[in-house]
Amino acid sequence: MIITKAILKINPDSKFAIFGEDIDSCEIEWHENTTPISKEDIKAQIQTVEAEIEQEKQAAIDKKASGKQKLKDLGLDDAEIKALIGA
Repeated sequence: MIITKAILKINPDSKFAIFGEDIDSCEIEWHENTTPISKEDIKAQIQTVEAEIEQEKQAAIDKKASGKQKLKDLGLDDAEIKALIGA
């Protein structure tokens, strides 16, 4: 999945199939006249994709904490918040 995201970040219109999950040992089959992308370029993009995924995870954690705090600011206690959102 991360390889797919990296490839699509380089070329959103690319058509391909990936066989394997490790960039070093996988085989990439390029379809519909897609210009092949080197594994080195894909590896470099994987680092960016991994950083973006971590940022997205942190943003979700931050939003949840912000939402809980807003509910507390409205006067709800922890039990009421848990009853509403399950956490």
